[in-house]
Amino acid sequence: MEPLLIIAINPGSTSTKIAVYDHEKPVFENNIKHSTKELQPFQKITDQFEFRKKVIHQELQKESIDFTYVQAVVGRGGMVRPIESGVYEVNDAMIKDLADSPVGEHASNLGGLIAHDLAKECPNAKAYIANPVVVDELDELARISGHPKFPRISIFHALNQKATARKHARSIDKKYEDINLIVVHLGGGISVGAHKKGRVVDVNHAIGGEGPFSPERAGTLPVIEIVKACFSGEYSLEEFKKMIIGQGGLAAYLGTNNAMEVEERVKKGDRKAILIYEAMAYQVSKIIGEMFTVLKGEVDNILITGGIAHDQWFTGKIEERVHMLAPCVIYPGENEMEALAANGLLVINGEVEVKKY
Repeated sequence: MEPLLIIAINPGSTSTKIAVYDHEKPVFENNIKHSTKELQPFQKITDQFEFRKKVIHQELQKESIDFTYVQAVVGRGGMVRPIESGVYEVNDAMIKDLADSPVGEHASNLGGLIAHDLAKECPNAKAYIANPVVVDELDELARISGHPKFPRISIFHALNQKATARKHARSIDKKYEDINLIVVHLGGGISVGAHKKGRVVDVNHAIGGEGPFSPERAGTLPVIEIVKACFSGEYSLEEFKKMIIGQGGLAAYLGTNNAMEVEERVKKGDRKAILIYEAMAYQVSKIIGEMFTVLKGEVDNILITGGIAHDQWFTGKIEERVHMLAPCVIYPGENEMEALAANGLLVINGEVEVKKY
């Protein structure tokens, strides 16, 4: 059978994941880590375009991928305007919004941009994104914040949360649309979503200063203290944004955005690392409790996924606080590459309708 290749591209805040699938079979996959030092020179996320694209090209060349067999290049969806879930072909309107997002900056913006650029080199391929971070299924109640000028919005790890939820539903022989779940994504950013019969009816704004702090994000901070600091004259807008996104969380407290490094420090008995890492788990647990009330206590399972879910010490700290709410199921790592490739194959096989942005 002639190869049918799909390239999946997933730029995260601290890594670039690249994979090639032949039909449903993975040909290769690599997760390239980026240190704070490597990313520090770039003022904006989109400034990293050439850096990330070069890394991807090197991987594809190393694996001798023949571009003539590539039929789809699928990038992780970025911070475009709020849209319904699904697969979208990258077009000019999307490129404009990915390059200068009306919603905010995120590494996933690079997914669609790089996919579009790479697809130009593949004679038989088109570029797509699937289930971007701006998938919006919020209940109207969830949009109310506390002031009409600042409505709550839906920005989260939609691709991985949805893929993990569907995978779990299949494992218990149920439809995703028939169960209620709380899904926790633990990565460079952390999002916790309330999945009510196939819809994410509430979720923390994972990069907008809401929810738990993470390896590089500050999460919810005391508002009055933030306002005072904003007007202190000590920080520029860009400096302040970096304190919240990029250099907050573990990076601010412990000098590293590498959760695996923090895990090793915890194992060695580093008291500060233990305190901060447990505080992160504590904050995740609190928002799981919030989502439990959103679903009125009707929760089939709590799913914990993402890269940090490999760390049994960390997930254990969460489980000991929330196990009485619903059974916890750990899905270490991310299903995002598999989900991106699967969406590409559905398009190639004509099994889903490609949506227009």
